[in-house]
Amino acid sequence: MIIPHQHLIWLGLAVVVGAVNLIWAAAAAQPQRGREWNVGPRDVPCPLTGMAGRLERAFANFRETFPFFVAVVIGAYLSAQLSYVTLYATITYVVARAIYLPLYAFGVPYWRSLVWAVSFIAILVILAALFL
Repeated sequence: MIIPHQHLIWLGLAVVVGAVNLIWAAAAAQPQRGREWNVGPRDVPCPLTGMAGRLERAFANFRETFPFFVAVVIGAYLSAQLSYVTLYATITYVVARAIYLPLYAFGVPYWRSLVWAVSFIAILVILAALFL
């Protein structure tokens, strides 16, 4: 039997993954941007390079997919379309996003894209469950 709050627990864990991404990206950017840029108005862009740039892009990517994930999980929850399929898809999204972050940070090609695809397919699986 599916316990409805399990989906919400994994949604919360996805927020943790996003927070880790944000903190890691900010910490990596600090040495390149410096305190003055961080406390200033940020009128002049300060592009990042290396791992800091990759972490910034990974966080941007997280922010692009996370709203879709939230929408489908909450939609499944509110419409009582919860199942083992939606639970495993929810878990898959969170785990894939957690794996995606270090793959992107360390510049691992191909695997990073494959893991991203797995996370997005998980969103589509939950979406499909809403219509079945």
